[in-house]
Amino acid sequence: MQLNRTLSPTLLALTISTRSWPTYVVMIASDLLALVLAGVISVYTRLVLEGQFHPTLYWQLYPVIGLFIAAYMLVGLYPGVGISPVDEMRWICLTTTLMYLALTAMVFMRREGEIYSRGVFVAAWVLSVLLVIGLRAVSRWLFARKCWWGYPTMILGAGKTGSMVIRTLKRRPGIGLKPVLVLDDDPQKHGSLHGVPVVGGVELAPALARTRKVPYAIVAMPGVPRDRLLSLLERYGSSFAHLLVIPDLFEFSSLWVEAKDMGGVLGLEIRQRLLLPGPRLAKFSIDLAATLIGGLFVLPVIGLIALLIKLDSPGPIFYSQIRIGQGGQHFKAWKFRTMVRNADKALKDYLEAHPELQEDWLKDQKLRRDPRVTRIGRFLRRTSLDELPQLWNILRGEMSLVGPRPIIDEEIPRYGDKFQLYTKVIPGLTGLWQVSGRNNITYEERVSLDAYYVRNWSVWLDVYILLRTVWVVLTGEGAY
Repeated sequence: MQLNRTLSPTLLALTISTRSWPTYVVMIASDLLALVLAGVISVYTRLVLEGQFHPTLYWQLYPVIGLFIAAYMLVGLYPGVGISPVDEMRWICLTTTLMYLALTAMVFMRREGEIYSRGVFVAAWVLSVLLVIGLRAVSRWLFARKCWWGYPTMILGAGKTGSMVIRTLKRRPGIGLKPVLVLDDDPQKHGSLHGVPVVGGVELAPALARTRKVPYAIVAMPGVPRDRLLSLLERYGSSFAHLLVIPDLFEFSSLWVEAKDMGGVLGLEIRQRLLLPGPRLAKFSIDLAATLIGGLFVLPVIGLIALLIKLDSPGPIFYSQIRIGQGGQHFKAWKFRTMVRNADKALKDYLEAHPELQEDWLKDQKLRRDPRVTRIGRFLRRTSLDELPQLWNILRGEMSLVGPRPIIDEEIPRYGDKFQLYTKVIPGLTGLWQVSGRNNITYEERVSLDAYYVRNWSVWLDVYILLRTVWVVLTGEGAY
């Protein structure tokens, strides 16, 4: 009864109403809709273009959709809670591709290969991958903040790590882990942590897990001595269907770490993908192919932007600045000019007239209404079109499509010991900070995101960032 009085009515309702089965239903329905749409669009597109067959020829294959759902379930895509978006995208791509290969093999083994169109199968495969990823993102956007989404989660530890975990889970509800209770043995920490009640010591975990039906726990006590941590896990871990332990390895690689059993000894294998020739070749190939093919489509856009810049204000069309590349080498990064002539003087006069903005400028080197930016420049910056000339830098091998934000010499001190990480990779046209809030995040957060990218780099992470970039550019999220 004492615990009932401690918990707020909202959180009591949340622990009762949050269940995994509605999330299962939503995600399975989303995938079913995506797979059906992919089939319908590919079949009827072929029918419109050629019209040489009857659509029922393909509808007899509809039971195969159930196999897709079963395959997604086997690789852990349901209910889609607590999974990295990069891992989710990777498994969707691999599993969908494998299933279409199996379907194609089955059709040809039945000697029906000449009846079905290869174009329909290829189109359905590509659309399936894109639509499954896209509709899952839409489902999370629509439902992730609902009280019934995901798992109610108990946090063991109300210290710095526990605080970080709660902030992260609240900021990213799509993860699906909703902190509803915190336990900590320190009475000084009892009360509330970021709106989540801290109700008592960790010995209450089994009773609360049972009475409140909390299936997920996160042990956020990396500083606890080994013997104490093992005792906690053995005593209380069996009370939860899912138990996640936060290790004392902050700011280390997190995407590509795999647990290994070495004769009863737990090890963590960290794959340094930056050192693997295969992924690096794949990244270079993607850069080259996407730049050459995409460049043909954007040439008319580049010409139109150049004309608008010339008509909008006097000065050159392009602007270059010395930036730091891989290995600390300097190069000229090209952009469309977005500022007026004598930009430094315009900024100085503006800050003198608005001294209250001095702190914002010194903090992030950004202003929401920068007096130096031209009319067309504001549009170019909001849409990121000002960076299109950097396609030339990509062709020269000085930049990549995805990577850390290219910095100047004056920014090196602000990177501190993370500067060595920055120099390990080629800077990018887009990157994690651009798709994680852009100008709405602090400079320190940008540096951390660049470091995270280097530590967790892979082709899959690049593909995820490129897809997110399209959304950010279309919505103008965090741009000014």
